Amino acid sequence: MTAFLLQYLPIVIFLGIAAALGLVFIIGAAVLAPNAPDPEKLSSYECGFNAFDDARMKFDVRFYLVSILFIIFDLEVAFLFPWAVALMKLPPEVSHFAFWSMMAFLGVLTVGFIYEWKKGALEWE
Repeated sequence: MTAFLLQYLPIVIFLGIAAALGLVFIIGAAVLAPNAPDPEKLSSYECGFNAFDDARMKFDVRFYLVSILFIIFDLEVAFLFPWAVALMKLPPEVSHFAFWSMMAFLGVLTVGFIYEWKKGALEWE
């Protein structure tokens, strides 16, 4: 059992060093950083415009649309990295299927992108 646990010792040491280093940086920044707040820096500023009086006030839907489009396209592009790594390790008969499956996926992504572009969702007035 101890030989099994000794295999995890480098990971535990790494996590301990990472935690200690993180604490040193956080405490060092709190102690050494200049603290001269001014009213402009302390004011709340979000989404490209000043805060409203009422949090339930309506504002432009383009903020939502741009963020949703970013999440959709960003997540779909993130699927390309593990696919590209795994593709070369697959046998030829499976790699052809995986390649064309990803081409179909990218085709759907491209059609969606063109649709959003034609609808004007990516234009800011």
